[in-house]
Parts: sequence; C-alpha cells; structure tokens
Amino acid sequence: MSNLIITLLPAAIVLVPMCIVAFPSLWLSRLKIRGKRSPLTRDLLRSPGESLRQQIEDINIDINAYLLVSVIAPLALYAIFLTQLHFEKIHNPALLAVLYSIAMTIYEAIVIVKLTRALTRRNHLRLGLDAEMSIGQELNQLMLDGFRVYHDFQADKFNIDHIVIGQNGVFAVETKGKAKPKSTDDKKNWSVIYDGQALQFPNWTERDYLPQARRQADWLAKWLSSAIGDAVTVRPALAITGWNTELRKPCDVIIFSGKNPPFAKIKIDTPLTAGMIQRIAHQLEQKCRDVEPQAYKKESK
Repeated sequence: MSNLIITLLPAAIVLVPMCIVAFPSLWLSRLKIRGKRSPLTRDLLRSPGESLRQQIEDINIDINAYLLVSVIAPLALYAIFLTQLHFEKIHNPALLAVLYSIAMTIYEAIVIVKLTRALTRRNHLRLGLDAEMSIGQELNQLMLDGFRVYHDFQADKFNIDHIVIGQNGVFAVETKGKAKPKSTDDKKNWSVIYDGQALQFPNWTERDYLPQARRQADWLAKWLSSAIGDAVTVRPALAITGWNTELRKPCDVIIFSGKNPPFAKIKIDTPLTAGMIQRIAHQLEQKCRDVEPQAYKKESK
C-alpha cells in the first residue's frame, strides 16, 4: 500500500494544487451572487444561431479538456516513473521507460485525433453560426416594414433557422453557409445555379438543401395549423449566404443570397389579417422565448 501511495504521489502533487485553486474560486463566486437575482422577469428570445452557439461552447470545453490532459498526463506519468526509480527496486528501468513511452504515445495519439475532430467540427459550426447571424441580421431589417421575425425555432429533433411572418404569409428560412473557392477571383465561381432539379455549385451538385427547406416548411405549417386551430400555409425559403443565386427554372422554394431578402416583394391573393399574424406570432414566441438569462442563474434543484 505504501508503494502505491508513493507511486500516486506525483499525480496528486499535480492535481491537488488545481483543486485548491479551483474550488475556493467557485465557492467565492457563488457566495458573491447568493441572495441576488436577475432583474429580468422572463426568458429571452432565441438569437440567430443560438443552437450553434451552444454547441460551440460545448466543443470549446472539450478542446480545453484535451489540451489540459495532453500537458498534464505526460508530466504526471514522468513523475510517476521517476518516483518508481527512486523508491522502488526496478530491475530493468530502460524497459519500463520504453513501456511508459509507448503508452504515452498511444494516449497522445488518441488525444490528437479527438482534438483534431473537435477543431474541425468547431470550424464548421462557426461558419454555420456566421451564416445564420448574417441572415438573421438581414431579416431583422424586415421588422421596419411590419414583419415579425423569429430565430432558431426548436422543432422535433431539428431547428428552423428563421421564421418570417407578414401580411403576405409565413416563411420558413433555412440558412446554408458554404465556403467559397480561394484559388480564383472569377465571380462565376461564386455563383450557385438552380437548373430545375438541383443546386449547381462550382465543384459539386447539391440535392439536399431544397428538400430540407420543404420538409421544414411542411412541418411548421402542420404545427401552426394545429396550434391555432386554423389552416396556415408556410412557404419554404433557402438562404445561401454570400453566393450569387441564379434561377434558370422556376422554383417553389424562395432562394436568395442573404442580402435584401425578397419577402417584402411577395404578393398573395388573401393577405393575413392582423389578428391571424398575432395568433401565429404568439405561438412562435412561446417556443422561442426559452433562453435563460446568464447572470444570477437559478440553481437547479
């Protein structure tokens, strides 16, 4: 038992100071906010890309953990090795060093793979977040024309990036952020073409975006119709951030590049009444106002 304690002593020397610093800091921070509450009386509305922002925060925690263990683990293992050499009778220290080196190499390789995946995933999420924020800010300008705009609507195991409501209807907007080619300045390579069947990007054909936008609009139409008790039609829209869009054939999905959203120009035979708009907006707000204020958060019971 004494040998085990001696062997684990270096790891304890590494971890105990961290706990000594972390726990009092957490306790003092909680003590300072005890007995206080947020001045806000209700939750906040979801911002553009709220789900992506939360995912990025989770991945940042994972990345920090990978970086931390990649530094601490080799130091702890090396300290254990030196302790064994000093306090125990090691007949073949070279073999032990080789075994420790192999174990550490395998461990670090696993950490590197996980870290690389996390960094790649975070980069994709950041691009998506940038795209949703950009489109969300453009859509918010429609509120000057009397539209209602909601973001990051949580549906059944998916989310609708943006929902626009006006006298000319309800629109479900799916946002896509795709990186542009870097090796050319030819603006033709920055265009996406709808040929009546699919979206043609410079280097690939995309067939999933339009069906996804349609599915989300159909789901929202059914949900709203059930929620308010009257039939609601929802038109699908697709925003491809920063890309020039060219429609060579008519499309039931509204496709635009993000700038100057076309919803204000759309005409319908029977405009929505103010009462209907309010009923729809009420249902959407109940779902979108669920972001808890960050300061003085309530303790979970």
